[in-house]
Amino acid sequence: MKLLIDFFPILLFFVAYKLAGIYVATTVAILAAALQLGWTWWRQRRVETMHLVTLGLLVVFGGMTLALRDPIFVMWKPTIVNWLFAAAFLASQLVGQRTLVERTMGHAVSVEPVVWRRLNLMWVVFFLVLGLTNLFVVYVASGFFAAHQTLLAGSGLVSVDLSSCAAQFQGELLALCTSAQASEEIWVNFKLFGMMGMTLVFVLLQAFYLARHIEDEPRPQEAD
Repeated sequence: MKLLIDFFPILLFFVAYKLAGIYVATTVAILAAALQLGWTWWRQRRVETMHLVTLGLLVVFGGMTLALRDPIFVMWKPTIVNWLFAAAFLASQLVGQRTLVERTMGHAVSVEPVVWRRLNLMWVVFFLVLGLTNLFVVYVASGFFAAHQTLLAGSGLVSVDLSSCAAQFQGELLALCTSAQASEEIWVNFKLFGMMGMTLVFVLLQAFYLARHIEDEPRPQEAD
């Protein structure tokens, strides 16, 4: 249930994108993140840092995408989120008695302090890699940035809604728009399936590592 709530804005973003394009999807994601925050507060009377950061960055980067009609801003949002979490986990490694991982899981699992620090560093590296992978998909793997810039240069426009290529262009420009839209869709699919898959694989690997180092609770001695 918690995993579903955490991925709620991403799921709605994905559905809205398939139905109406990235600008509608960005608006839906902002509203979904606000609803997510309100639901958590109503149910638990507290606000989770991840939800608050997600909403804040969605408002900033999603707002820039909507105001400037440029998808690149909302595409940068996952990278900024992950790098901020990497910075937070790294800061807890350097300052304070306990790392963020230990504060989160220490009540349920007992391991040596050195294991918590290793796990914490693993999360730092994971968040850094996830942020870099997102940029790799945007600029290289999907080809979106180059395709989008080529379309803007060829059309002479400053912004294009890629969800309605056929209504705006014909001939070569239509082909350019269709190519840019297909590249954009690759990133949207990665945002849901790629990032979720990478996260699940990492969590499973971390669980296996943690299981090897869990300390057994001492058994009470039997009376003679």
